[in-house]
Amino acid sequence: MTGRAVGGWRMPSETEPQDRVWMAYPVPGYSLGDTEAEQDEARRTWAAVAHAVADHQPVTVIVDPTEVGAARRHLSSGIDIVEAPLDDAWARDIGPTFVLGDDGRLGAVDWVFNGWGAASWASWENDQHIGRLIAQLSGAELIESPMVNEGGGIQVDGHGTVMVTESVQLGDGRNPEWSKAEVEAELARTIGVDHAVWLPYGLTRDNETFGTRGHVDIVAALPAPGVVLLHDQRDPAHPDHRITATLRELLDEATDATGTIFRIVDVPAPTVLRDTEGYVDYSYINHVVVNDAVIACSFDDPNDAAAVAILSETYPERHVVSVDARPLFARGGGIHCITANQPSARG
Repeated sequence: MTGRAVGGWRMPSETEPQDRVWMAYPVPGYSLGDTEAEQDEARRTWAAVAHAVADHQPVTVIVDPTEVGAARRHLSSGIDIVEAPLDDAWARDIGPTFVLGDDGRLGAVDWVFNGWGAASWASWENDQHIGRLIAQLSGAELIESPMVNEGGGIQVDGHGTVMVTESVQLGDGRNPEWSKAEVEAELARTIGVDHAVWLPYGLTRDNETFGTRGHVDIVAALPAPGVVLLHDQRDPAHPDHRITATLRELLDEATDATGTIFRIVDVPAPTVLRDTEGYVDYSYINHVVVNDAVIACSFDDPNDAAAVAILSETYPERHVVSVDARPLFARGGGIHCITANQPSARG
């Protein structure tokens, strides 16, 4: 079953058939790291995710010309490589958001990308063009948007519901002059949703210096109509304990596009609370759904097994494959952040 398309376009659920996943390979800077060991870790981790996805569907990786040699050493020959200048490696955010037309054709929404709200440490001279590049390479119809946004800042159920955060879509550096109604109207035009669930903010670490300022894809997911997977920090010693409790209270009274009260599935946070930089935002919510599988984050943590069990029950027709995501989270994101799903066109 598929949802309705508002304004002619619809962003499908990740559970719908896909043709490809797009990624970007780490480049010199924050994501790659300073030391040889850090750089090797980043390259191997991005490659591990690419290979996990490639077991189920095609993968194309955008690679900066300076990293082509390293990419070819770490990526198997079955993974397509496209050379293009990059600033960073978060494909979900710098790439387009794919949609389907009411006639089944493929579209690609090119948001305005400005380094996660013009963060002081970010550069986007190259990354701002990646959405248009991927749209062209995929053969999708380009849908340009004037809204500053990133793919990690939206979650949809494919049936008219979108989940967003006030700290992203309305935040300083992005669209501070926009109203909620204006954001919702642009989301209706571009990704075909007619009901928005607004969360106030995301997790603590994600709102610090190197975070996105509140991406929803680290705290909540919509795996099916009427269902929310919610990050659940159960340790009161972590500041996210208060945040996730607040989000749960809000979602307890929220509905999807059909007016159905959500069934909330709590996904426990990993037991580790801190790393050398402070409180972590480790989250199992930041998984990616592909054909026949779910590529999930693991943290060598006692709660890894519980998360796999929850995801297996949530996506019963898919095999859950775990990849150690600690090197990704140390650099500011997770598996969902570095992958972008291209749905199967039917036109």
